[in-house]
Amino acid sequence: MQPVQPVGVFDSGVGGLTVALEISRQLPAETIVYYGDTAHVPYGSRTVEELIFFADTITRFLVEQGAKAIVDACNTTSAVALPYLKQKYDVPIIGVIEPGVKEALKATRNGRIGVIATEATIASRAHEKAVQAHAADVQVFGRACPKLVPLVEAGKVSGPEVEGAVREYVEPLVNAGIDTLILGCTHYPFLAPVIQEVTGPGVILVDPAAATVRELKEVLASAGGLRGAHGSKAHTFYVSGDPQTFYRVGMQLVGWPELKGTRKLYLLGE
Repeated sequence: MQPVQPVGVFDSGVGGLTVALEISRQLPAETIVYYGDTAHVPYGSRTVEELIFFADTITRFLVEQGAKAIVDACNTTSAVALPYLKQKYDVPIIGVIEPGVKEALKATRNGRIGVIATEATIASRAHEKAVQAHAADVQVFGRACPKLVPLVEAGKVSGPEVEGAVREYVEPLVNAGIDTLILGCTHYPFLAPVIQEVTGPGVILVDPAAATVRELKEVLASAGGLRGAHGSKAHTFYVSGDPQTFYRVGMQLVGWPELKGTRKLYLLGE
């Protein structure tokens, strides 16, 4: 691992920008190579075999770009593909589920944690398994939210349609008595104001991005891979779908001018 190498980040679409933005905050000298698989978003209804294939193909591409470490910024592929990726590739690969679970366990006061995520993530029970591995007495209440990712990908993060969808998914968890809610998809932090309005102030929202990047920082530091304070170059963004849509929505959500240079690169077959 060399400090000048970039950090790879991938997601099904714009959701991983929440993690990329956190990397730019905590590790401002690092260069990011980002891949958003917007031609196949949402991932939640995909089969496990498809998800592993997508994640494998994207990871191989990021390794070919010289990534010194890779953040799987998609909860869905983190849930089902991460063990395979870690076994296959030599570079460090960091998922978003374990960091989010650890933060939620620190935050909960009553031992009742909610998780909102895609259908595939909820079906995998990845958050529940991770919680049980650390604290067997903590209860996990999961809720699949198929409407939310398409809303964010369309740039809809507020308004009656968004509020209605959030209420449909989140209110049953609040009624179950949760005091902590894991945003189990990196698209969902863009909806955090609406989600918090529905949950009320008594429920702590956990965005795994900050904890994930702290783990990334530790991995890079332990391998001597952190860049110097003034080493940053321009980030690079690739998508499998329409780059103009990604730029428009990405600018609305995170305001990175560098997104204008997003390139279309279709890696994946059906």
